[in-house]
Amino acid sequence: MFGDIDLGMAWAVFRRNAAEYRRTWITSLVPNFFEPLLYLVGMGLGLGYYLSGGMEGQSYLAFIAPGLTASAAMNGASFETTYNMFVRMSYARLYDAYLSTPAQVEDVAVGEAMWASARALLYGAVFLLVSAGMGLFGYRLMSGPGVALMPLALLLIGATFALIGQLFTSFIRHIDLYSYYFTLWLTPLFLFSGIFFPVERFPAGESIAWFTPLYHAVRLCRGLMQGPLDEAAGVSALWMLVVCALLLRLVPARLRARLWR
Repeated sequence: MFGDIDLGMAWAVFRRNAAEYRRTWITSLVPNFFEPLLYLVGMGLGLGYYLSGGMEGQSYLAFIAPGLTASAAMNGASFETTYNMFVRMSYARLYDAYLSTPAQVEDVAVGEAMWASARALLYGAVFLLVSAGMGLFGYRLMSGPGVALMPLALLLIGATFALIGQLFTSFIRHIDLYSYYFTLWLTPLFLFSGIFFPVERFPAGESIAWFTPLYHAVRLCRGLMQGPLDEAAGVSALWMLVVCALLLRLVPARLRARLWR
Protein backbone atom coordinates (compact mmCIF):
# COMPACT_ATOMS: atom_id res chain seq x y z
CA MET A 1 0.00 0.00 0.00
CA PHE A 2 2.77 2.46 0.93
CA GLY A 3 4.29 2.15 -2.55
CA ASP A 4 0.98 3.33 -4.04
CA ILE A 5 1.26 6.79 -2.45
CA ASP A 6 2.13 9.63 -4.83
CA LEU A 7 3.83 12.18 -2.60
CA GLY A 8 3.44 14.82 -5.30
CA MET A 9 -0.33 14.44 -5.17
CA ALA A 10 -0.27 14.36 -1.37
CA TRP A 11 1.76 17.57 -1.40
CA ALA A 12 -0.83 19.19 -3.67
CA VAL A 13 -3.53 18.41 -1.08
CA PHE A 14 -1.28 19.85 1.62
CA ARG A 15 -0.69 23.06 -0.34
CA ARG A 16 -4.39 23.53 -1.02
CA ASN A 17 -5.20 23.26 2.69
CA ALA A 18 -2.32 25.59 3.57
CA ALA A 19 -3.59 28.19 1.10
CA GLU A 20 -7.03 28.06 2.71
CA TYR A 21 -5.52 28.30 6.19
CA ARG A 22 -3.68 31.49 5.31
CA ARG A 23 -7.05 33.20 4.98
CA THR A 24 -8.49 31.90 8.27
CA TRP A 25 -5.49 31.24 10.51
CA ILE A 26 -6.47 33.71 13.23
CA THR A 27 -9.95 32.28 13.81
CA SER A 28 -8.55 28.74 13.60
CA LEU A 29 -5.51 29.16 15.82
CA VAL A 30 -6.88 31.24 18.67
CA PRO A 31 -9.48 28.88 20.25
CA ASN A 32 -7.42 25.69 19.92
CA PHE A 33 -4.29 27.37 21.24
CA PHE A 34 -5.79 29.27 24.15
CA GLU A 35 -7.59 26.30 25.73
CA PRO A 36 -4.38 24.52 26.87
CA LEU A 37 -2.79 27.90 27.63
CA LEU A 38 -5.63 28.72 30.01
CA TYR A 39 -5.16 25.33 31.67
CA LEU A 40 -1.44 26.06 32.01
CA VAL A 41 -2.11 29.34 33.79
CA GLY A 42 -5.25 28.33 35.68
CA MET A 43 -4.14 24.89 36.83
CA GLY A 44 -0.39 25.42 36.89
CA LEU A 45 -0.39 28.72 38.76
CA GLY A 46 -3.80 28.54 40.44
CA LEU A 47 -3.96 24.97 41.70
CA GLY A 48 -0.17 24.80 41.80
CA TYR A 49 -0.17 27.52 44.46
CA TYR A 50 -1.83 25.06 46.86
CA LEU A 51 0.49 22.19 45.94
CA SER A 52 3.52 23.51 47.76
CA GLY A 53 5.27 20.18 47.47
CA GLY A 54 4.91 20.17 43.71
CA MET A 55 4.50 16.96 41.72
CA GLU A 56 7.11 14.32 40.97
CA GLY A 57 9.88 16.49 42.38
CA GLN A 58 9.06 19.64 40.41
CA SER A 59 6.56 22.47 40.47
CA TYR A 60 3.04 21.60 39.37
CA LEU A 61 3.31 24.14 36.55
CA ALA A 62 6.40 22.37 35.23
CA PHE A 63 4.70 18.98 35.62
CA ILE A 64 1.70 19.82 33.44
CA ALA A 65 3.52 21.86 30.74
CA PRO A 66 4.68 18.87 28.60
CA GLY A 67 1.25 17.26 28.68
CA LEU A 68 -0.47 20.48 27.69
CA THR A 69 2.00 20.84 24.82
CA ALA A 70 1.01 17.36 23.65
CA SER A 71 -2.68 18.21 23.99
CA ALA A 72 -2.19 21.37 21.92
CA ALA A 73 -0.79 19.20 19.12
CA MET A 74 -3.68 16.77 19.56
CA ASN A 75 -6.22 19.57 19.25
CA GLY A 76 -4.62 21.01 16.14
CA ALA A 77 -4.61 17.69 14.29
CA SER A 78 -8.01 16.57 15.57
CA PHE A 79 -9.98 19.65 14.51
CA GLU A 80 -8.39 19.53 11.08
CA THR A 81 -9.35 15.92 10.36
CA THR A 82 -12.81 16.08 11.90
CA TYR A 83 -14.89 19.20 11.28
CA ASN A 84 -12.65 20.74 8.63
CA MET A 85 -12.20 17.50 6.73
CA PHE A 86 -15.92 16.73 6.87
CA VAL A 87 -16.75 20.14 5.38
CA ARG A 88 -14.25 19.62 2.57
CA MET A 89 -15.54 16.14 1.87
CA SER A 90 -19.32 16.45 2.31
CA TYR A 91 -20.16 20.12 1.77
CA ALA A 92 -17.47 21.58 -0.51
CA ARG A 93 -17.18 18.24 -2.38
CA LEU A 94 -13.44 18.72 -2.71
CA TYR A 95 -12.80 15.00 -2.56
CA ASP A 96 -14.83 14.51 -5.71
CA ALA A 97 -12.57 17.07 -7.37
CA TYR A 98 -9.42 15.43 -5.99
CA LEU A 99 -10.40 12.02 -7.28
CA SER A 100 -11.29 13.32 -10.73
CA THR A 101 -7.54 13.91 -11.14
CA PRO A 102 -4.85 11.18 -11.12
CA ALA A 103 -4.84 11.43 -7.30
CA GLN A 104 -5.89 8.32 -5.39
CA VAL A 105 -7.57 8.04 -2.00
CA GLU A 106 -4.22 7.11 -0.45
CA ASP A 107 -2.69 10.36 -1.71
CA VAL A 108 -5.54 12.43 -0.28
CA ALA A 109 -5.36 10.66 3.09
CA VAL A 110 -1.61 11.24 3.35
CA GLY A 111 -1.95 14.87 2.24
CA GLU A 112 -4.60 15.49 4.89
CA ALA A 113 -2.43 13.82 7.53
CA MET A 114 0.59 15.90 6.48
CA TRP A 115 -1.38 19.12 6.78
CA ALA A 116 -2.92 18.15 10.12
CA SER A 117 0.56 17.26 11.41
CA ALA A 118 1.81 20.67 10.32
CA ARG A 119 -0.99 22.31 12.30
CA ALA A 120 -0.10 20.16 15.30
CA LEU A 121 3.49 21.35 14.97
CA LEU A 122 2.33 24.97 14.79
CA TYR A 123 0.12 24.71 17.89
CA GLY A 124 2.73 22.81 19.85
CA ALA A 125 5.55 25.14 18.80
CA VAL A 126 3.64 28.22 19.96
CA PHE A 127 3.03 26.47 23.26
CA LEU A 128 6.73 25.66 23.54
CA LEU A 129 7.54 29.34 23.02
CA VAL A 130 5.13 30.23 25.81
CA SER A 131 6.77 27.63 28.07
CA ALA A 132 10.20 29.03 27.26
CA GLY A 133 8.95 32.56 27.91
CA MET A 134 7.77 31.53 31.36
CA GLY A 135 11.44 31.11 32.20
CA LEU A 136 11.77 34.89 32.11
CA PHE A 137 9.46 35.00 35.12
CA GLY A 138 11.35 32.36 37.07
CA TYR A 139 9.33 29.32 35.94
CA ARG A 140 11.65 26.73 34.43
CA LEU A 141 9.39 24.49 32.36
CA MET A 142 11.93 22.96 29.98
CA SER A 143 15.12 21.37 31.24
CA GLY A 144 15.34 18.06 29.39
CA PRO A 145 18.11 17.00 27.01
CA GLY A 146 15.76 16.37 24.10
CA VAL A 147 14.01 19.73 23.68
CA ALA A 148 15.51 20.08 20.20
CA LEU A 149 13.64 16.93 19.17
CA MET A 150 10.25 18.32 20.17
CA PRO A 151 9.31 19.39 16.60
CA LEU A 152 9.66 15.78 15.47
CA ALA A 153 7.62 14.61 18.45
CA LEU A 154 4.87 17.11 17.65
CA LEU A 155 4.75 15.94 14.03
CA LEU A 156 4.44 12.34 15.21
CA ILE A 157 1.67 13.24 17.65
CA GLY A 158 -0.06 15.18 14.91
CA ALA A 159 0.14 12.28 12.46
CA THR A 160 -1.27 9.87 15.04
CA PHE A 161 -4.30 12.00 15.86
CA ALA A 162 -4.75 13.04 12.23
CA LEU A 163 -5.14 9.44 11.15
CA ILE A 164 -7.43 8.63 14.08
CA GLY A 165 -9.58 11.64 13.18
CA GLN A 166 -9.73 10.55 9.55
CA LEU A 167 -10.77 7.08 10.61
CA PHE A 168 -13.68 8.44 12.65
CA THR A 169 -14.66 10.79 9.83
CA SER A 170 -14.80 7.86 7.42
CA PHE A 171 -17.60 6.29 9.47
CA ILE A 172 -19.97 9.20 10.01
CA ARG A 173 -22.55 10.84 7.74
CA HIS A 174 -23.61 13.78 9.94
CA ILE A 175 -21.36 16.50 11.31
CA ASP A 176 -23.24 16.56 14.63
CA LEU A 177 -21.73 13.19 15.52
CA TYR A 178 -18.40 14.84 16.24
CA SER A 179 -19.79 15.80 19.63
CA TYR A 180 -19.35 12.13 20.57
CA TYR A 181 -15.76 12.14 19.32
CA PHE A 182 -14.78 15.17 21.35
CA THR A 183 -16.84 14.44 24.47
CA LEU A 184 -16.37 10.68 24.76
CA TRP A 185 -12.89 10.33 23.25
CA LEU A 186 -10.73 13.46 23.34
CA THR A 187 -11.99 14.82 26.68
CA PRO A 188 -11.32 11.59 28.62
CA LEU A 189 -7.90 11.41 26.97
CA PHE A 190 -7.20 14.97 28.08
CA LEU A 191 -8.18 14.23 31.67
CA PHE A 192 -6.73 10.76 32.19
CA SER A 193 -3.50 10.54 30.17
CA GLY A 194 -1.09 11.83 32.78
CA ILE A 195 -1.29 15.55 32.07
CA PHE A 196 -2.60 16.61 35.48
CA PHE A 197 -1.53 13.69 37.67
CA PRO A 198 0.73 10.65 37.21
CA VAL A 199 -1.48 7.75 36.13
CA GLU A 200 1.31 5.39 37.21
CA ARG A 201 0.01 5.74 40.76
CA PHE A 202 -3.10 3.83 39.72
CA PRO A 203 -2.02 0.47 38.23
CA ALA A 204 -5.38 -0.26 36.62
CA GLY A 205 -5.52 3.24 35.17
CA GLU A 206 -2.03 2.97 33.73
CA SER A 207 -2.86 -0.38 32.13
CA ILE A 208 -5.81 1.20 30.32
CA ALA A 209 -3.96 4.42 29.48
CA TRP A 210 -1.14 2.48 27.83
CA PHE A 211 -3.49 1.65 24.95
CA THR A 212 -4.41 5.29 24.33
CA PRO A 213 -2.44 7.73 22.15
CA LEU A 214 -2.33 10.83 24.34
CA TYR A 215 -0.74 8.89 27.20
CA HIS A 216 2.21 8.09 24.95
CA ALA A 217 2.27 11.63 23.55
CA VAL A 218 2.48 13.04 27.09
CA ARG A 219 5.16 10.57 28.13
CA LEU A 220 7.26 11.39 25.06
CA CYS A 221 6.93 15.16 25.53
CA ARG A 222 7.75 14.91 29.23
CA GLY A 223 10.87 12.90 28.51
CA LEU A 224 12.05 15.35 25.85
CA MET A 225 11.19 18.56 27.70
CA GLN A 226 12.20 17.60 31.22
CA GLY A 227 13.96 14.25 31.18
CA PRO A 228 14.94 11.65 31.74
CA LEU A 229 15.09 10.71 28.07
CA ASP A 230 14.80 7.02 28.82
CA GLU A 231 13.37 3.81 27.42
CA ALA A 232 9.80 4.87 28.26
CA ALA A 233 9.97 7.82 25.87
CA GLY A 234 11.36 5.56 23.14
CA VAL A 235 8.62 3.00 23.68
CA SER A 236 5.99 5.71 23.40
CA ALA A 237 7.48 7.02 20.15
CA LEU A 238 7.54 3.47 18.77
CA TRP A 239 3.93 2.91 19.88
CA MET A 240 2.76 5.92 17.89
CA LEU A 241 4.82 4.93 14.85
CA VAL A 242 3.22 1.47 14.84
CA VAL A 243 -0.27 2.96 15.18
CA CYS A 244 0.43 5.34 12.28
CA ALA A 245 1.62 2.47 10.10
CA LEU A 246 -1.52 0.44 10.85
CA LEU A 247 -3.83 3.38 10.24
CA LEU A 248 -2.12 4.23 6.95
CA ARG A 249 -3.42 0.89 5.74
CA LEU A 250 -6.88 1.17 7.27
CA VAL A 251 -7.82 4.81 6.66
CA PRO A 252 -7.64 4.83 2.83
CA ALA A 253 -9.80 1.71 2.67
CA ARG A 254 -12.37 3.27 4.96
CA LEU A 255 -12.35 6.57 3.07
CA ARG A 256 -12.83 4.73 -0.20
CA ALA A 257 -15.86 2.94 1.25
CA ARG A 258 -17.21 6.24 2.63
CA LEU A 259 -16.83 8.14 -0.63
CA TRP A 260 -18.24 5.47 -2.91
CA ARG A 261 -21.01 4.21 -0.66
